Amino acid sequence: MRWQSWIARYGTSFSFVGLALGAVFFSASLTPSLLPRTYMTQGALSGFALALGYGVGVLTVLLWLYLELPPPGARLPRVSRWLTSVGVSLVVALSLWRATVWQNSLRGLMEMEPLETAYPLRVALIAVVVAAVLVALARILGRGTAVVAHRFNALLPRRVSYVLGVVVVGFVTISLVNGVLLRRALDAADATFSELDALVDEETPPPSHPLASGSAASLIDWDSIGRQGKRFVVSGPTRDELGGFLGRPARQPLRVFVGLHSRETARERAELALAELERVGAFERSVLVVATPTGSGWLDNGAVDTLEYLHGGDTAIVSTQYSYLPSWITLLVQPDRPEESARTLFDAVYAHWRSLPRGSRPKLYLHGLSLGSLGSETSADLFTLFEDPIQGALWSGPPFPSTVWANRTRDRNPGSPAWLPTFRDGSLLRFTAQENALDRPGQRWGPMRFVYLQYASDPMVFFSETLAFRRPAWLVGERGPDVSPHL
Repeated sequence: MRWQSWIARYGTSFSFVGLALGAVFFSASLTPSLLPRTYMTQGALSGFALALGYGVGVLTVLLWLYLELPPPGARLPRVSRWLTSVGVSLVVALSLWRATVWQNSLRGLMEMEPLETAYPLRVALIAVVVAAVLVALARILGRGTAVVAHRFNALLPRRVSYVLGVVVVGFVTISLVNGVLLRRALDAADATFSELDALVDEETPPPSHPLASGSAASLIDWDSIGRQGKRFVVSGPTRDELGGFLGRPARQPLRVFVGLHSRETARERAELALAELERVGAFERSVLVVATPTGSGWLDNGAVDTLEYLHGGDTAIVSTQYSYLPSWITLLVQPDRPEESARTLFDAVYAHWRSLPRGSRPKLYLHGLSLGSLGSETSADLFTLFEDPIQGALWSGPPFPSTVWANRTRDRNPGSPAWLPTFRDGSLLRFTAQENALDRPGQRWGPMRFVYLQYASDPMVFFSETLAFRRPAWLVGERGPDVSPHL
């Protein structure tokens, strides 16, 4: 039958070298990483790995043919194919069998319920489908390359024609992806997240307290604050809740948030934030925090609420939104936004703070979360800090592009692990994780205290382009308490 003939031809069209190498890549993708994976996620990632391995194998064969290297003997391919097939099959079977153990090694460290099975057959099926789609797309590009090369054959040598075919098709493909597909995808993401940010939550009415941002007395329009900013403003503990917890009178915490749509530019948003701080009397509190949020404008309640409980509400926290996209998209398309926003806001607040008498102004701190950490750590330069020092900063989950964090980690004291470094005498900068590592016997704190909070299992912190070919420092020696021993 025709369809059986087509299937037979299609099956024999695959490269044996590509399939063998793809299977090895697939097996490697099943080993544990830093975070547990669902079978859907694992299947998609394994599909990409399978397609990548297949592509590397095919390109290796094509390069061999292009260089006109001598083919192996007639018997060698038969023997090598048989041995390779057996070996690769054993590797794939062992990897699928061990997948559940590997995933549970992570889940146990993170206090998650263990899996009865990692669904290896589902993972394999999803991976094959994903890889088939990717290989089909690659074959279309290959056909296009052959057509272009054939056109050049009439004028140029065959080898040159193939190179030009690859260059032309590659250029057109990259231009099409970047100029059309990627742009449309980003435009769609921008429109979607913009609507989500502006979404009016009917269950979250504007605050009635006059000290709250977005209230009737506020300089900031409630509808311009953004979804995450609104949650930040209304979700904190009240004065009564703080007083009941502490057993003594407390003050109403101050939270100032300026949304991306509150003003046009970062400088205008910073000026509006400063005016709102002055309106609510933030500079009369004992603690003032300049906080830089994530890409979507989110600030972790675990950080800001805790501060307010520790100080009985005698605090003020100010933040400005610089994007409504998730942090990973912001990092790709708007990498300078966090630093610009953080620096502009700090400059405005710091200038006013410096003008106040030293004995009557609040303690000034910086805080950044994830992508906000990247912006916050560069908002105050050393000359500014030396001239009139602030009290310190807490930076949580610094992302891998953070050069300040990377330099301090690289310059750590010998013998300290990369996932929890010690830096010099610890008087200025310390690192901590799930367990408190700040109270070190024999070490003193200086007048400025800077802290990085990071988890050894956070891939946004410890990712590096060199992971493809170099063993990372955080896998050398003692490992973090939440890193799988099988990694």
